[in-house]
Amino acid sequence: MRFVLVGPPARRQRLRANLPEGIDVAGEAPTMGAARALAVDPDAYLVAAAAVPDDDAEALVEALTPRETQVLELVADGLGNKAIAVRLGVSDETVKFHLASVFGKLGASNRTDAVRQALRRGLVPL
Repeated sequence: MRFVLVGPPARRQRLRANLPEGIDVAGEAPTMGAARALAVDPDAYLVAAAAVPDDDAEALVEALTPRETQVLELVADGLGNKAIAVRLGVSDETVKFHLASVFGKLGASNRTDAVRQALRRGLVPL
């Protein structure tokens, strides 16, 4: 799998040092915006946000996919599932599927909790 590492340089270095074999780091960037601007097509973004504790107690079990990140950003903007579906050109059910995946990866219990955790971890911009 191809990943882009996102976050402060020291955190990215620590994350890179702990990656399992077979992980292809396609690029690195300090922010999600900069990561999306890279001329690479990753399978996912691995975020090493400064807000994540050093003991990795709150680290993501699995990185969010680019589409999950898009859905989460639109949730953070206050859009409902139907509006997100229209904006992304997908079905309502697809949005629900992505949100369920986001909730699981973040350990969130609802939309508000997912956005709160994403902001804390630097996964979505303010």
